[in-house]
Amino acid sequence: MKKIFAFLPTLMIGLTLLAQPPKGDANSGMTFGEQTNADGAIPASELVAKLNSPKTVEVKVTGKVTEVCKAEGCWLRMETAEGQNMLIKMKDHAFLVPLSMNGKTIVANGEATYKETSVEMLKHYAEDANKSKAEIDAIKEPKKEITMQAKGILVL
Repeated sequence: MKKIFAFLPTLMIGLTLLAQPPKGDANSGMTFGEQTNADGAIPASELVAKLNSPKTVEVKVTGKVTEVCKAEGCWLRMETAEGQNMLIKMKDHAFLVPLSMNGKTIVANGEATYKETSVEMLKHYAEDANKSKAEIDAIKEPKKEITMQAKGILVL
């Protein structure tokens, strides 16, 4: 029993160290997750027109990354039309992306939908992005936004 209790702190520290975004650059041609290419990708600004209902659409979309999760690299935001951003999460947390992906143009392949994100999740994403306490506390309402479960991401 003592061995188990001695092992638990070591395990927790190890898991904490593993929960970091990948180090290194996100260079042109690099793929994260499933292999994907730019064939048939639509601009993120056109995605809004494809999602005129709450159903999920399989799509390949291209756009500029505006933010990456600083805690793990487990989500990112991509510019869409009119200064809006869509949230892209990695399907089943199967892969992570480096922080250096911020500002890069990418192709994301996956399932997109309109979804209402709860206040709790918006605050969680704000914490992951190292937002200030004031910015986090200012989140009071859920947000309807485009979300994608990405299977693969290609850096252009």
